[in-house]
Amino acid sequence: MGRFQVVGATVVDGSGRDPADTVVTVEDGRITDLGASTEQGERLDADGLTMTPGLIDAHVHLGLSSPIQPQFSFQISAAEIAADIFATAGTALDAGFTTLRDTGGIDGGVVTAIAKGKVRGPRVLSCGPVQCQTGGHGYYGAEWEPTELWSSHHVPGLVALSMMAGNANELRGNVREAFRRGASFLKLCVTGGVVGRHDRLTDTQFTVEEIAVAVQEASARGTYVTVHAHNNEGIRNAVEAGARCVEHGTDIDEPTAALMAARGVALVPTFAVVEQLLHDTAGAGLGEATRERVTGVRERMVTALAIAKAAGVRIGLGSDLIGPAQDRRGEELRLRAQIESPMDALVAATKTNAEILGLPEVGLIAPGMQADLVLWNGNPLEDPALFADPANAVLVVQAGRVVKDLR
Repeated sequence: MGRFQVVGATVVDGSGRDPADTVVTVEDGRITDLGASTEQGERLDADGLTMTPGLIDAHVHLGLSSPIQPQFSFQISAAEIAADIFATAGTALDAGFTTLRDTGGIDGGVVTAIAKGKVRGPRVLSCGPVQCQTGGHGYYGAEWEPTELWSSHHVPGLVALSMMAGNANELRGNVREAFRRGASFLKLCVTGGVVGRHDRLTDTQFTVEEIAVAVQEASARGTYVTVHAHNNEGIRNAVEAGARCVEHGTDIDEPTAALMAARGVALVPTFAVVEQLLHDTAGAGLGEATRERVTGVRERMVTALAIAKAAGVRIGLGSDLIGPAQDRRGEELRLRAQIESPMDALVAATKTNAEILGLPEVGLIAPGMQADLVLWNGNPLEDPALFADPANAVLVVQAGRVVKDLR
């Protein structure tokens, strides 16, 4: 579409301001005006609908769209893995998400295929393979499997979950390889994780000096490092080394939150995956041991979120969904709305996430911004459960192009 106007919607612009009834004009992929209707261009009737910016999920694993353990046991073909990845990308659009930050699992070919329009999907920013220490979080080979065989689980151009480094020099080489393969930022695992085989949440991984190597390489390319981290020691190591974002942050305490705020380090909590693993561990293709590891994490993450918010940390939003059941990505907003407010959840998923991702032209409904828009059947600020059901996203516009229309 060249020029069109969305008429009749209640507009929630992503800034946190109160909703307003206004006409949104889009031309050549950008929002050009908020105001009165004119006779020029096509009119999209949105009476009774609520408009928000396109949602952003800052913690996504497209490359883990198949059952996890079978995928890393050579039980699923590359063709089926690809089909699952691209199906998940399409369902993200249908759920109202126009931008994803993939925090580990896809190779550059997936980003390219979506960007070229060969398959449906949001714009995707990717770190490529996650950077992990030898035997650390992110390694899912069997105990008897030599580390050097792990890369045989990769499918070039499609899937590369993680790369192992035994020291700073190996990490530097792996980071450079990730950038060569199309990464636009880096992610390191600096503590153990919930979905882990060889680690505990209390473990720290990589030294300050090793993390600083990745920060140096990212800085040289004008980008940043985010870290998977649950415990305070690992978070402080990463902040000291210059990381700019923390994923999960389950046990953040007041001194750590103050340090993050002072250094301008953002936080992306991830509640949907915790609920997923508590209630449907088998559906993700994981064993019951994972359920035991996740017990209590939600409550601690709620406390950490409150501490970080009080300290003034910038807080985004990410679902971290894994396995085949990734169609209800908006569940993260519903869960966050219970902890904070529906408006807080929406701002985190739009304006704040755009800031964390370094995307100044998305995340708000304002003149000059890219036209990423979602029209909801009802008002999700009054009923945030609407965010969780993709059927309620009745119209999705990405960069001025209608990619879903159920009106």
